[in-house]
Amino acid sequence: LFAPQVEAGRALLWARGARLTGRPFLARAAEEHSGPHKPWFWRGKLQGGGVLNDMMCHSALVVRHLLTEPGKPLATVKPKRVTAHIASLKWTRPAYAKRLAKLMPGVDYRRAPAEDFASLTIEFQTEDGQTVMGEATTSWSYVGAGLRLSAELLGPEYSMSWNTLDTGLKLFFSREVRGTAGEDLVEKQNAETGLMPVVAEEYAAYGYTNEDRHFVRVFQKKEKPLLTFDDGVEVVRVLMTAYRSAELGTTLAFPPRGLDRFVPKVAKGTWKP
Repeated sequence: LFAPQVEAGRALLWARGARLTGRPFLARAAEEHSGPHKPWFWRGKLQGGGVLNDMMCHSALVVRHLLTEPGKPLATVKPKRVTAHIASLKWTRPAYAKRLAKLMPGVDYRRAPAEDFASLTIEFQTEDGQTVMGEATTSWSYVGAGLRLSAELLGPEYSMSWNTLDTGLKLFFSREVRGTAGEDLVEKQNAETGLMPVVAEEYAAYGYTNEDRHFVRVFQKKEKPLLTFDDGVEVVRVLMTAYRSAELGTTLAFPPRGLDRFVPKVAKGTWKP
């Protein structure tokens, strides 16, 4: 939400495009990488789920944020229906499950897998009664240069797109340049040779600097918070509805009955891809 390019694009589209031709009607967001660094992330019973629980909170909130008019609260764009799918696309394949067990002590995707891919569609209703849509995806099975964050916002006569791997700085290393694996070019880096993007000052590019500054000013009572604890609870409710939708294979009205008592099968350790 606090990434500079996302905020600049959102502000310009709403000020120029939406003001003249109408509000945006579709937002997309994705967060993808090749898998977490620590074993507990991979263990559904310990983490509470898989990639949906780990990262979909970001993408689900980004699409709602993009569809919300700047200066207005998220409550002006309300989730009404949720459709989700989860799958294990890579890490339950025998060779990769074996590799994962060696890399991450206590993780066995042959017996207790968690999802490594999730997709989510949220139907929102705006304060003026319009239907707008948010599409979000997350993945632990993406292999590219490294972590990829992306977003789009589309309206009647305009659009924006953002991809953190579309960097202005790229480096090339030939086969003769050999070194140890690292993450000095991009988070969740997957290669050290070839043509590689460099995300300079990742903490700023991903919005951490702006986020930290904002909440320091909130604690100093100099600004009102852009996000509250209630917003966080609502995101979790959307995620749990997504798990329920994926288990039932159907679209659910939000919030569905019994949501507060629902525990995903992945979190119970009983999910079977």
